[in-house]
Amino acid sequence: MLARTILLLLPMASAPALAATTAGAYPGLPAAFAVPAAFPTSVYSSYYVKPGPTNEPQPAIFDPILNITFPFNLTNPETVPIHGTDPVLYPPAVGNLTDENAEAVVAAAMAEVAAIIEANNTSISKNCSKCIAALSIGQIVAKLAPAHLPDALVSVCQMTSFRPAKLCQTTYEASSFGASWAQILASADVVGLDGQYICASLGNMCPHPPLIPVKAVFPKPKPTKPKKPQRSGKRAKVLHLSDLHLDTRYATGSEANCTSSMCCRYSAPDTDGEPAGIINPAPLFGYYKCDSPFYLALAALQSIGPLTGTSLQNPPALTLYTGDLVAHDPQNQRSRGYLEATEGSVWQMFKAYIGGPIYAALGNHDTSPDNMDVPHAIDNDGPLGEQLSWNYDHVSKLWEYYGWIDSATQAQAALHYTAYSVLHPLGLRVITLNTDFYYRNNPYSFVHALDPDYSGMFSFLIQELQKAEDAGERVWIMGHVLSGWDGANPMPGGSDMLYQIISRYSPHVIASVFFGHTHEDQNLIYYTNNGTVQTASAAIAAAWIGPSITPLTNLNSGYRLYEVDTGSWEVFEAHTFHADVSTFDNLNTTGPVFQHEYSTRAAYGPAANWPADAPLNATFWHRVTEAMERDRKLVALYNTYQGKSSVRSPNCTSDACAAAKVCYIRSGSAALGRQCPQGFASVQSPYTGRDY
Repeated sequence: MLARTILLLLPMASAPALAATTAGAYPGLPAAFAVPAAFPTSVYSSYYVKPGPTNEPQPAIFDPILNITFPFNLTNPETVPIHGTDPVLYPPAVGNLTDENAEAVVAAAMAEVAAIIEANNTSISKNCSKCIAALSIGQIVAKLAPAHLPDALVSVCQMTSFRPAKLCQTTYEASSFGASWAQILASADVVGLDGQYICASLGNMCPHPPLIPVKAVFPKPKPTKPKKPQRSGKRAKVLHLSDLHLDTRYATGSEANCTSSMCCRYSAPDTDGEPAGIINPAPLFGYYKCDSPFYLALAALQSIGPLTGTSLQNPPALTLYTGDLVAHDPQNQRSRGYLEATEGSVWQMFKAYIGGPIYAALGNHDTSPDNMDVPHAIDNDGPLGEQLSWNYDHVSKLWEYYGWIDSATQAQAALHYTAYSVLHPLGLRVITLNTDFYYRNNPYSFVHALDPDYSGMFSFLIQELQKAEDAGERVWIMGHVLSGWDGANPMPGGSDMLYQIISRYSPHVIASVFFGHTHEDQNLIYYTNNGTVQTASAAIAAAWIGPSITPLTNLNSGYRLYEVDTGSWEVFEAHTFHADVSTFDNLNTTGPVFQHEYSTRAAYGPAANWPADAPLNATFWHRVTEAMERDRKLVALYNTYQGKSSVRSPNCTSDACAAAKVCYIRSGSAALGRQCPQGFASVQSPYTGRDY
C-alpha cells in the first residue's frame, strides 16, 4: 500500500494539453490519486487559525480589488451571525405618509388579510383566490409603506403557518428577504401571471402556471445552408468544475448528520460546559450532508493535475466553472463581506492549481440576498436595478485580476449581471449567462413574468450569437441553472426562450452547452421545433450538467474533463472523476482518493452503436436514450453515474423510473420536463415516483 501511495504522489510526465489523442483513451497516467494528508498551506499567505489534523483552517483572505483583509469574524465557526447587517433598499413610497399613518395602513391591511383568510371557514393553503386577494392587500402596503412590509410579512407568515414559525422571522425580516419582497410586490402584476407565480411559490397556494409561449425575435433568419464547422484533428483538454460550495465555517468533529441545515457546524457546549452530544462527528474532508470544507476543496484541486495530465505549466486549454462558490447558509447568516471573502478564497485556490483561462458563471448562491438577481428594468436602471452591482463588479474584477478576462470583458460582465462573451485564443467563443433570471427560486423572476427577457439576458445572448454567426465562430454557452430536466428548477417562459435561441443557432454556431446547479451528473438534448419531434435527426444541441465538488446532499465529490476538437469544438470524449465520501471517516495516512469514474464514450458508445470517430453530440445522446429504452441496465448505469457512484443513491429499476430518465434527458425546457413522470429526478433522496 505504501509503495502504491508513493507512486501516486510522484510527479508525472503528462501529455500536452493540446495534442492529438486516441479516442476514448484515458487522459492521465494513474487511474487514481491519493491526495496528501497534509494541508497545502502555501495556497494562502497567512492564517487566523492554521490547519491541523483535527481542525479546518481559517485563512486571512486579502482582497486585491477591495484592498482589504477580511476579518476573522466573517468565517469564525463559533460566531455565526443570526441577523443580516447589509444595507436594505425599499421601493419609493407613493405619497409621504407619517409613521402614524403608515402604521394605520398596515393595521388596516392586516385586518383585511385576516378577514380574507377566515372567509368561508376555509384555509388559505392551496386556495389560489385567497392568496391573490391577500397579495393585492400586500401590494398596497408595499407601495404606501414599504418599510413596514417586512414586519407585516412576518405576522402573516405566523398567522397562516405557510412557513414553520421559527423561519417566519429569519425569512421575512427586512435584513433577510423582507425588503426584497417589498420591491417585488410593488412592481408585480399581483392579479395576473406574476401573482400566480408568487402564490405557487408560497406553498403551492396556486398551481404552477403553464407555459405561455413568447416568440423570440432574431436579427436574421436561420441560414438554410449554413457552413459546416471544420474539424482540425487536434484535441484540447477542457476542465469542467461546478458547485464547490466552500463552507468556510465547517467545524471538524461537529454533528455531521444533523436534522436541519447547516450540518458540520459548531454547536456551543451544554450549560454544564460539556460538549454537545455528537453522534456522527464531521470528518476533516467532508460528509454527505455538508458543503465542502477547505480540505476537500483543495484535495479535489490537487488531484486534477495527476489525473488529467495537466499542470500549471501545461494547463487545460480552458476551464469552465458553472457556478456556486458559496455554502448553503441561510440568508440571516450571510452578508456581502461573507460572499466577497468566499469569492476571494475560491478564486485564489483555483489560480494556485489551474493554469490557463477560467471562465465562470454566477450561481444562485453567489449573491446576497441568496438566490436574488434583480433586473435593471425594475426601476429603469435606478437604485433598485443596480442594487447588486457591487457583486457583479467585484467578481468580474477578480476574474480580470487573475488574467482570465480583459478589461473590456470585465466591463461587459459588470453591466450584464456577470454575463459576458469572450473569444478564446484558439478561436472558440464562450458566452456565459446569469441564468438566475429564469430560476424559480429567484422571486424577481416573477415580476413581468409574461416577458421572459425582462432582464435583457436573452437579448444579450442573441446579440452575441448573431455576431458569432456573422463571423463564422463556434460558440459554447455556459450558465448555472439548467434549462430543463424535470421542470423543477427553471421558469417555463425563460427556459422556453433559451430553447428557441439554442434551436436558432444550432448546430452550426453552438457546439455545446454547459450547466451546473443540481450537483448531479446529467445531460440534456435540444431538438428542432422546441422538442415537438424528438428523434435522432431532430437532435441539434446537447448540454452537459457538471457534477459538483460538494457532497451535499448524499453525493460523492467529482468533476469532469472533456477532449474536444479545436476546429469544430465538438466534444469527443468526457472523463468524470470522483472521490467516495463514504471513505472519509477512515482516512489516516492520506487524504481522499480521487479516481477515474468513467469514460462517456466507453460507458454508452457501444450500446448506442456509436462510431469511434464521431463526436458526443446531441445525436449521440439521443441514441443513448434509445439504447436506454431497450436496456434497463443502461438506465441503472446512468442512474449510478448521476450520483457520482454514491452508495446513497436510490436504485432506478422500475418502468416509470426508466421512462422518466429518458424523458428528462430529452427535456431541454421546463415545459417538456413537466410532461415527464415525476419523482425520479434527483438521486439525493429516495424516489417518490410510482411505477406504472
